[in-house]
Order: sequence, then C-alpha cells, then structure tokens
Amino acid sequence: MTARPYDAIVIGGGHNGLVCAAYLARAGRRVLVLERRERVGGAAVSEEVFPGFTFSVFSYVVSLLRPEIIRDLDLPCHGLHILPLESTLTPLPDGDYLAQWSDHDQNRRELFRHSPRDAEAYDEFGRLMLHMARAVKPILGMVPPDPASLSPKDLLGLARLGRHFRSLGTERFHALYKLMTMSSADYLDEWFETEALKATKSASGIIGTFLGPRSPGTAYVLLHHYMGEIDGVFRAWGFAKGGTGSLSEAIAGAARRFGAEIRTGASVSKVLMTNGRALGVALESGEEIRARLVVSGADPRRTFLQFVGEEHLPDDFVAAIRRFKFRGSSGKVNLALDALPSFTCLPGGGPHLCGSISISPSVPYLERAYDDAKYGQFSRRPYLDILIPSMIDPGMAPPGKHVMSIFVQYAPYELSGGWTDARREAFGDAVIDTLAEYAPNIRSIILHRQVITPADIERIAGLTEGNIFHGELVLQQLFFLRPASAWAKYRTPIRGLYQCGSGTHPGGGIMGGSGRLAALQILGDRA
Repeated sequence: MTARPYDAIVIGGGHNGLVCAAYLARAGRRVLVLERRERVGGAAVSEEVFPGFTFSVFSYVVSLLRPEIIRDLDLPCHGLHILPLESTLTPLPDGDYLAQWSDHDQNRRELFRHSPRDAEAYDEFGRLMLHMARAVKPILGMVPPDPASLSPKDLLGLARLGRHFRSLGTERFHALYKLMTMSSADYLDEWFETEALKATKSASGIIGTFLGPRSPGTAYVLLHHYMGEIDGVFRAWGFAKGGTGSLSEAIAGAARRFGAEIRTGASVSKVLMTNGRALGVALESGEEIRARLVVSGADPRRTFLQFVGEEHLPDDFVAAIRRFKFRGSSGKVNLALDALPSFTCLPGGGPHLCGSISISPSVPYLERAYDDAKYGQFSRRPYLDILIPSMIDPGMAPPGKHVMSIFVQYAPYELSGGWTDARREAFGDAVIDTLAEYAPNIRSIILHRQVITPADIERIAGLTEGNIFHGELVLQQLFFLRPASAWAKYRTPIRGLYQCGSGTHPGGGIMGGSGRLAALQILGDRA
C-alpha cells in the first residue's frame, strides 16, 4: 500500500515550526518536519557542551510561550516543567545593589531603601503595565488584518481592532501609544528616579535590537518582554527544567503524538515549484520530497532569497524583504564553574543567585555600551543578563559545580574587521572582565567557557545575522508590516508556501504565536 502524500512539509524544527506542525497534525493533516541539525529546537536547545555541564546554548528563559499552546498541546504531559525565576539582582559599582523580589512587601522595602518616591510609584506602574499587557495580548492572538484591503475578512478584522482600542478608554489608549513610540529610558524617566531601576527595566527594551535605551520604539520592546506570562501571571519569567531544549522536545513530543513525522539531519536546499506554486522541497542530499503545501519556519531572508530565489518573486516584495532589518546585536557566554560566584554587594550564596543578575547600573552605562556597537565594535563594558540555572535545576551540572548563562548586549553582527577567533575570545574576555568588577572570584572558578557571537548564531542555528527574533522588533516591522505589507498573514507570493517563523506576527522570543497562527491560517484556507 502506498502511503498517502504529505499534506504539509515544515522547514525547520525550531519551536514555531514544531508548534505549527503539532496544530496541523492535530487537525488530521499528514505533516513532515525537516530540521537540518541533529536535534530539534533551533535556538531553543539544550546541549552538554562540556562533560557533565548542560546549557541552554542560545535562548535561555521561558515566559512568552502562549498559555493556549501549553493547554492545546498538553505540554506538561510531554515533560515541560517551568521553574520560576523570582528575583533580579542589579549589583552597583559602589558595592550596593538593587534587588527586585517576587514578594510584594520585600520588593517594596527594597525600593524604599533607594527611593521612597519610587516605592510609591512602582505599584501604579505595575498596574498600568498589566493593563497594557492585557491590551496587547488579544493582538498577539489574531491574524493581522491588511488595512489596505477591502476584503470582508480584513474589514471585519480592522473593525474588531478598532473596537478593542476604543474599549481601552482615552487614558489607557494614550499610555499604549506612548509605549509604542517612546524610548524605554524616556518612558521610565516619567515614573522613576533610581538609576539602577530605570536601567534594569530599560534593558528589557534593547534585548534583540540594534538600538540604545534612548532610541524611540524601545518602550514597546520593554512591553513585549513585560508580557511574560506563566499560568496566567504576567511579568513572570521561568527556566525550563533541563534547559530550553526540554521545551522544544515537549512540543516535538506533542507533534509526534498527533502523528507528525520529524526528520533531523535533513537540510533543505530549495523549495520546489512549478507555475508559481510550491510542490515540495529538495534536500542538500539531492532527495526531493513532495507535499500539498510547504511551511517555512526559517526567517524571511532565508526563506525567500535562499529557498525560493528572488527570480520567482515580485520585485517589490523582494525589495521589502531586502529592507527587512535583522542587525543581530546579541552574544552569549556560557560558563562551567567550579563554585558559585561571590558578588561584592552580597557575598556568598543565597536566594539572590536563584534569579536573574543584571549588569545594568545606569542608563548612561547602557547607552555607552550601545555607542561602541554603533561604530562597529563589541561593547567594552556590556550589558549582561546572567542566570545560574544549576541553582534551580541542579541536574544541569555535576554535584558542587554550576553552569552560568550570560546574555550579552552589544555584539554587532557587522563587527569592524569581522568576527575572527581572536575577536571572539576578546569579546569573551570583555564579558568576564565586566563581570569580575562585581564578582571578583569569577576568573578563579571558571572551568570552561563557550563564547557565541551573532556570526556563530547564524552559522549554527541558521538565524540571519544572528538575530534572535528573526528580525528586529521595531515599529515598522510589527503587526501587518511583519515581514512585509500585504504579506503579514503567513501566506506568500508563492501559492502553497506559508511562513510560520518569528519573522511573522507576533514576533520573537520563545512564544510559539507565529507557529500557532500560521497553522490556524492554513487550516482556514484549506477548510
């Protein structure tokens, strides 16, 4: 008996590709996922980089994953277990610190120690941001309507969007508008006076962008990260037990349970087409696989300029994809440690090492780090977002040892002189030198280190220019403009070819929204 042909081929086993495949398979479609690496997950992978030490090599925290995906795919039954991160420590150069805790009273006392005014303002700020996150949340779950279209479906979508914004009321609509257009630092200046508080929150607005804290538009990126949600609790961040690879494996497990087939070590070279229609894919091995439709989880540039080829696409669309900004600016340093770091501000171990540690003492500090990147250099004293996963998941390291994950901003993809091995090591040295200013014992406890640049992220994970969001989250690349006007609804100019990666709405982070919405769009088109 001949097996029936595939209904869909999904290019890329990143988390969005896996989510899309799982939803399609749940609807009874025969789905094949093709992943070029030997493991699924894309940038959400866990690897034993050094014997006994397991790292979330690229992406490292979980928060934006949509709760409806967790429920629909029953991910806890496939091994997903999210451990909460309940604090943020910001060490200061003078030996003091700012700590933010999940306990409201403890957090308020800490803020009051720095500024009674900020302690009073913080609750009001938190309430407003909660309202803003709830205002944006429905938009994350809708297919973007095309404002230039006169189709009934688009007109209904625009009307629904208008009703939603009108329901916010004047005050909240104005607050949302400010968040969409202001810089994160300027927005926070309106609320707080403590430099470390403004800087640590501003840092959420620069992650994954080639922008500084005073660049317009970064307030939205701050909100994007503020929408972190675990079990319905906003601004909750967590770490997947076993690393982010366990999350990808859970989604893959759900996809397989619904009947999807997943092949690793299968690198796609091009989309097969005839008469402007996708018919399947060709692998680098020479094998050709046919399907009724193809879904790409790769970023827009890789999808259209590599897998399709611009000769098959309209000129204006090609121009739009070429204009789509990536500008990778983030690096990663993973450390295997012989002991715990001891911070000058809070020596020894303790609960402050069980959450995030942010090297962001002031807004000018972040802006100077950005200045280096603007002129083609990595930051000499960068912003660092640090986790010690083994403090909350001891299985990540041997007994008595630890792993440290350091997200670094800025490390420009287009580094002056290029990313050589020597420049990579110099970048790693700058990170360790910066950390040593706050944890002097760090150099003496490092057993191994892995330094990852945007060029490495591009080479290993296949993300163009090493951009962790498949394209910057800037206003001109959001909603119905992501990745190009008139093509934000997961369809493409090639019939039978869809997109499901983070280069589509609602964007980056380990969210899964793009994969889910793409699947729903495909199922609606094929109904």
